[in-house]
Amino acid sequence: QVHLIESGGGLAQAGGSLRLSCAASGASFINYTMGWFRRPPGKNHNFVAGIRWRDGTTHYADSVKGRFNISRDMAKNTVYLQMDHLEPEDTADYYCAAIERTTGIIGSWSRWDYGGQGTQVTVSS
Repeated sequence: QVHLIESGGGLAQAGGSLRLSCAASGASFINYTMGWFRRPPGKNHNFVAGIRWRDGTTHYADSVKGRFNISRDMAKNTVYLQMDHLEPEDTADYYCAAIERTTGIIGSWSRWDYGGQGTQVTVSS
C-alpha cells in the first residue's frame, strides 16, 4: 500500500517562498509519476506539477510555471515542491499524488492512484 505524507505548508507573504515535501513509501516508484495538486477554498483539486520518477521529466500548470519547481530525491523517496514568488491566489490545501504510469500527465485528481492528506498553504498580501 502506497503512503504519501506531505509536510512544509504554512503561512507566507506574497513574494515569499515555501517548500513542500512528500515522503512516499510502500512501492518501488520507478514506474510512477508523482504530482502535486491543490484545492483552493471552496473549489476542486487542480493539477500543479508532476514529475516522472524514472528520469525526472517535469510538467507544470501554466499558473505556476517559472515560480514553482518539482523535484525528487530517489534515495529518500521524497518529492519536493519549491514554491517561489508566492501569490495570494496560491492559497490552498496542497496534496501529493502518485500514479502508476510514465506517459502523459493526468490532470484529473480522481484518476490518480494515491493521494496524501494534504498540507495547508496560506499566502497573505
